[in-house]
Amino acid sequence: MITDQLKAILEETRNQIKEATSPERAEELRVKLLGKKGQLTEILRSMKDLTPEERKEAGKAANETKANIETLIKDKMNELKDAQKKLRLHAERLDVTEPGKWPKIGFKHPLTQIIDEMTDIFMSMGFEQVEGPEVETVFMNFDALNADKFHPSRDMTDTFYITDKTLLRTQTSPVQARTLLTKEPPMKIISPGRVYRCDTPDATHSPVFHQVEGLVVGEGVTMADLKGTLAEFAKQMFGQDTKTKFRPHHFPFTEPSAEVDVSCFKCGGKGCKVCKGSGWIEILGCGMVHPNVLKVGGIDTEKYTGFAFGIGVERIAMLKYEVDDIRLFYENDERFLKQFK
Repeated sequence: MITDQLKAILEETRNQIKEATSPERAEELRVKLLGKKGQLTEILRSMKDLTPEERKEAGKAANETKANIETLIKDKMNELKDAQKKLRLHAERLDVTEPGKWPKIGFKHPLTQIIDEMTDIFMSMGFEQVEGPEVETVFMNFDALNADKFHPSRDMTDTFYITDKTLLRTQTSPVQARTLLTKEPPMKIISPGRVYRCDTPDATHSPVFHQVEGLVVGEGVTMADLKGTLAEFAKQMFGQDTKTKFRPHHFPFTEPSAEVDVSCFKCGGKGCKVCKGSGWIEILGCGMVHPNVLKVGGIDTEKYTGFAFGIGVERIAMLKYEVDDIRLFYENDERFLKQFK
């Protein structure tokens, strides 16, 4: 009899539902009993062979059985989901009285710290910060700066050329040339930035490094103004007792030109390993802007004069922090970088 089969299915369902330990298992039972190919579905299909009276009685019993099975499965599903939820909440419980964890806060790279410090010093003297492209024209990088076509720095062994007319700038001096072409005197600018040269990496050389260059143009600007500016920079950068010394040199874009030494900030000029026993440390190159460079910007060289200087950021950082290998700044080793936090 179909009614007996339905009773047996309902009783079996009760037992199986009790043993179900997950919502997935309960869903399997639902499909097994009520799905398109489920046990109850098969029984309903077999009712077509019954007499009308038997079909009426069996249909009523089947609907009741189906409703009971759906209720059993639904209740079990809710029970199992509630249990899972309680377990998850217990596992993910949060003790609001427990001290929180401080997030890791980053800090500036030592080279960025030096650039910021140098920039602040010059801006306190009235300099304006100006930037320029790192991919530069040959004209701006060399010709506008009075470097003739046979100058060694123009050789492919010294410079990264992109085309015959473009390159990766070898210095931030092109920013000075661009400023001369776009501004009217007086002008007082610094140009910090990244530069590139064909150097083999070693303890003191890198194909990528940083510079801060300065340019001042106006009426009556003299070498004395240059010396006073750089002397004040050295005192603010290395200490008020720092002294400066100018040595004659040659740069194509300045005339006269000089290299600048500062008294050793480590030993006070007495001689140590930082200054190699000399008491002095070379920090930059400078000079009075060559008239040919001023003429590129259409500036009247009879009325205006100017001075320029260029400082290697890595060199200052290595001296100030007593770092003996420039490559340490680029290796991103946190053990090294955290020392400057």
